Amino acid sequence: MNRIAQKVYDLALPVAQEQNIDIWDVEYLKEAGQWFLRVYIDKDGGVGINDCEAFSRAMDPILDEADPIEGSYVFEVSSAGAERELKRPSDFEKFLGSHVEVKLYKAIDNSKLYAGTLLAYADGDVTIEQAGQKLTFEKAAVAQVRLRII
Repeated sequence: MNRIAQKVYDLALPVAQEQNIDIWDVEYLKEAGQWFLRVYIDKDGGVGINDCEAFSRAMDPILDEADPIEGSYVFEVSSAGAERELKRPSDFEKFLGSHVEVKLYKAIDNSKLYAGTLLAYADGDVTIEQAGQKLTFEKAAVAQVRLRII
């Protein structure tokens, strides 16, 4: 998480706790010449549009007051999504036994994409079971891991 995303996370945490939601991720990035601040939220039972709206309305005055970002940006609040990216060790721990898709930087056996059941996560290495085989991918080889709905 970059410095701005971390500052926004810190500002958003009390709001999330008050609304009984979790902050899944915060992104601050530039797309097509425009800066975006995105907060992804989650809660048991899923997130709806009303949750996103309530969180956004609560955050607006906090962001205006703290002014953590110079210049203009678009603020968005969204559900983490059913096929969310797993980033932190706690994400992997929470979803052990779930179906995931592992995307690699470089192909192994002519494939950069592997899908299976998440068995383990240790020091960044990801182990899945695919068609009865255990496959472990080293941290340096893994570009992205996300949940997969099958």
